[in-house]
Amino acid sequence: MEELTLRNGVKMPMEGFGVYQVPDYAVCKKAVLDALSVGYRLIDTAQAYGNQKAVGDAIRQSGLRRDEVFVTSKVWVQDNSYEKAGRAIDRILSELGLDVLDLVLLHQPMGDYIGAWRALEEAYRAGKVRAIGMANCYPHVLADICETVTERPMLNQVELHPFFQQPLNLKTMKEYGVIPQAWGPFAEGNHGIFTHPVLTEVGKRYGKTAAQVALRWNIDRGVSVIPKSIHRDRMIQNLDIWDFSLDADDMKKIAALDLGRSEIVDHFDPQFVRLLHSLHM
Repeated sequence: MEELTLRNGVKMPMEGFGVYQVPDYAVCKKAVLDALSVGYRLIDTAQAYGNQKAVGDAIRQSGLRRDEVFVTSKVWVQDNSYEKAGRAIDRILSELGLDVLDLVLLHQPMGDYIGAWRALEEAYRAGKVRAIGMANCYPHVLADICETVTERPMLNQVELHPFFQQPLNLKTMKEYGVIPQAWGPFAEGNHGIFTHPVLTEVGKRYGKTAAQVALRWNIDRGVSVIPKSIHRDRMIQNLDIWDFSLDADDMKKIAALDLGRSEIVDHFDPQFVRLLHSLHM
């Protein structure tokens, strides 16, 4: 497993395990235990996922040392202010049962996210979190944040897969020294990604599946990935991407799949923004 080094020197596994849409305590706890047992060392959760206790309990039950597992969580929109974000970080730590969080993100750049960012900076300086970052920032928003705050985001977790490649966002992150991380690296199963002819054909050359090619494609772009599965065999398969690399022709074929837009969420739709503001986690 390769690692990425965040701007402050903190090292993070390049591939992790996500627990989005696994709200059931027992299912989530088993999934995290399975993930840790097969080799994952980065677990990504959030206030909005409703499963932080299961994640924390699984980490403790795994028998691994705390410093062997990199834990990420996220502050939800309802807490995007200086006062609320500070309290939210304390609640996150309490739910996880941890003294220190490896990485905390603001889940959406909405509401008073600059005020909330100040609380993340304060928590970082106090040693409550080892690194701070954003999620779902498009290039113009990320640039505005980086030009405004004292401590720039160390990571930006956004939708990145062969059908939504976000080249300008990756370029902007590189300019500001922000590590890119992909949520939804399988496009949430859309576009027949697991049997897509281009990804399948590329995979045949390496003895890999279309899913493994999709993950490796992001890795070869310098993007961290956090695939999710509650099935142990698929967890193992998703980790089996470190013995090959795509060549320039492969990357060119996959680049042609980009639609240039998300078909999962539309952050530019006012109705969707209102929906996110209405959800209290």
